[in-house]
Amino acid sequence: MPTAATASVAARVRRREADGMAVASFILGLIGLLLFNLILGPVALVLGGLALTRGTVRRGRALLGLALGAADLVVLAVALVAGHGLLWQFG
Repeated sequence: MPTAATASVAARVRRREADGMAVASFILGLIGLLLFNLILGPVALVLGGLALTRGTVRRGRALLGLALGAADLVVLAVALVAGHGLLWQFG
């Protein structure tokens, strides 16, 4: 049977994981604006949503991660419509 102390520790661990997800969402969304937006955009959206549902203290970072993840997908769509499927051309 869990005690109050173990429940408190579990809540702190869960909150710390949610805070990490919020920061990761923000960072991946930011990187995704330049590189691998097809992959990093959805990952940022998922991590930001999970962080919010798990009750992160870093709510602003989770929301920015969601916004940047959506922006990643918008940048990808605009690049594909404009005919520049490959943004970085070498040579």
